[in-house]
Amino acid sequence: MSPPRVRAMLERRILVNYRIEPDALETVVPAPFRPVLIDGHGIAGICLIRLGRIRPAGFPAAWLSSENAAHRIAVERDTPAGPATCVYIPRRDTSSWLTVLVGGRMFPGWHHPARFSVSESGSQFLVQLRSRDGSVRVRVDACRSDRVMAGSVFQSIAEADQFFRSAPIGYSATPAADRFDGVELGCSGWNLEPLQVREVASSFFDDVTRFPPGTVTLDSAFLMRGLETTWHPLPGLRGETAQVRGPARMPLVS
Repeated sequence: MSPPRVRAMLERRILVNYRIEPDALETVVPAPFRPVLIDGHGIAGICLIRLGRIRPAGFPAAWLSSENAAHRIAVERDTPAGPATCVYIPRRDTSSWLTVLVGGRMFPGWHHPARFSVSESGSQFLVQLRSRDGSVRVRVDACRSDRVMAGSVFQSIAEADQFFRSAPIGYSATPAADRFDGVELGCSGWNLEPLQVREVASSFFDDVTRFPPGTVTLDSAFLMRGLETTWHPLPGLRGETAQVRGPARMPLVS
């Protein structure tokens, strides 16, 4: 039996992005993926998303809601039709025990339980999480802005919009090192707003054993809100974790 599609209201999505040196990323990204480069940098980050009215497609809106976090890396992989951009997700965390139970079993995407603390107004956002296994900690303090952060590889909101729209498919790590769960995100619309980050801390990106000093730089942050979404399960993907691919190079289109 195929996994059902899941529908939910995307109440808030914060994308915090880092510029990462390609050599550092290649030690983190397994085959069959390879990092996508923009202006010589890989792009990775944290997605902090609150979902509401979660239910299987075709069912009435439910009261279920959850806070979720995904560590994500922009990648591409080879397909019979040629190279395809997507996102590699080494880690997913959630406030929902139901999501933990069904993720990777009834629906693609293994999740780890985490405690979230969220404080937000119309323009201010403070999101913190700590995974229950103690391995992941995140703190993001950001506010709405009318421009992309200075120094970003994205010269405009339009460039960022194009980049994130181009990769609706994500492949998540699973307990099997050579297998990845696939999900495609469909949205009823698209609204990307820039954020200014006042403070960010991440046990993943701040780990100098994974990313040596000088290889990771905060790049940008963006906000999306109020979109009806459909999460489409995709067939799992297999790879060779021992194989390391060179980076893909994707110029921005002005």
